[in-house]
Amino acid sequence: MLFVSTISNVLMQSTEGVWLQNSNGSLGIWLACGSDSCQSIFTTLAQGDEAAMKAVEAFMVLAIIFSCFALCAFIAQLFMLDKGQRFYVTGGLMLVCWLCVLIGVSIYTARFSRVNTFYHGYCFILAWICFCFSLLVGILYLVLRKK
Repeated sequence: MLFVSTISNVLMQSTEGVWLQNSNGSLGIWLACGSDSCQSIFTTLAQGDEAAMKAVEAFMVLAIIFSCFALCAFIAQLFMLDKGQRFYVTGGLMLVCWLCVLIGVSIYTARFSRVNTFYHGYCFILAWICFCFSLLVGILYLVLRKK
């Protein structure tokens, strides 16, 4: 879900044709897509919003990286831990992933979701679900014992 919410360009959608030759379209963190073409999101942003969008991109990519590290750490700890020990490294990595998702999605929500002609797309909702799940999984890994 984290990959889809980061890679896909449907964080915000519009049906009123506000950009790209007055066509319907969607905004993501990488591209602004109309019905027939896509362009870089930085060409559609207002002056001064480029740094915030780059921060969103960076934190979402970091969240993906830390979740992949957590998966690798879980597999490694599954075979290396003795019976009764906890998955602290995996839980810590998932909590760092949670923090990155929190920062990235919060910046996007505060800075870019106030446009009246847009509504939230499925990637926006998936990103907030990933926020909840990564916190839950991080806590579960911290209390999980190897049987």
